[in-house]
Amino acid sequence: MRRTDIVSLSNGRENRNRRWRDARRQYDAGSGIKSVEDLYAVLSFFEARAGQLYGFRFRDPVDWKSCGPLETITAGDQIIGTGDGVIAGFPLTKTYADAGGASVRAIEKPVADSVVVSVGGVVALPGDFAVDEATGLVTFGPGKIPAAGAVVRAGYAFDVPVRFDTDRIDIDLAQFQAGRIPSIPLVEIRP
Repeated sequence: MRRTDIVSLSNGRENRNRRWRDARRQYDAGSGIKSVEDLYAVLSFFEARAGQLYGFRFRDPVDWKSCGPLETITAGDQIIGTGDGVIAGFPLTKTYADAGGASVRAIEKPVADSVVVSVGGVVALPGDFAVDEATGLVTFGPGKIPAAGAVVRAGYAFDVPVRFDTDRIDIDLAQFQAGRIPSIPLVEIRP
C-alpha cells in the first residue's frame, strides 16, 4: 500500500504528492486455517500478542528473499553499498526496478544464517562479517572492511515486521466442525 495525494486541476492536469516514502504491506493470514488445532494455535498467538499491541515476524509468501521467488539466493543478488576503506556497516536493502524507475526497500529482519555477502565479486567468509537480525546491518570485522570502490552485494531471506490489524477475530465453527477464521488482517510495522 502506498499513500499518494492526487489533486485534479481545472485544466485537466494533476498534481501528485507521495505522502509516504516507502510502501506499507498488508496481508490476510486467514486462509491458512484448516483445522480446529490451527484455529486454537492462532487464537493463542493472537492472545499472546494482545491483539494489535505487539508485533512479530511474518514470512511474505511471495516476496521473502533477495532474488525472485523461484530463484536461489546468491551473494550477488542485491547491491548494498560501495566500500571506501573506512565504513564497516552496510544496511541490507532490496531494489525493485524496471526501465521506468526503481524503489529501494530497507530489509530489517533477515533470517538467521541466510545472509551471504560478496565484496568486489568475491564471496566473503561467514567470519568476515556479522549481521544484526533485528536491524539488517551487515558489519565487517577489523581487517575485512571493503576497500575503496569495492561493490558490496548480499543475498538473504527475510521476514516482515508486522502486527495484527485488528483487536478482534471473528470465528465461524459452523463449517463441518472445523474452525475457520474468515480474515486475519496483518499490517507491516514501519520504524
